[in-house]
Amino acid sequence: MFRQFGATEIIIILVIVLLLFGGKKIPELMKGLGSGIKEFKNATKEEDKNIDPDKKES
Repeated sequence: MFRQFGATEIIIILVIVLLLFGGKKIPELMKGLGSGIKEFKNATKEEDKNIDPDKKES
């Protein structure tokens, strides 16, 4: 049902994204994506602290 993406498919997807958004917009999109992932990780760490406050951070 599901299959893995090969190198050719990934390259085609990247070319389409480059054509849609242009070279100048992609760094802004990646910066936004990175900050979103960082916020998500921080939120999950805080949730872990709320569940078990005696748990020590690594």
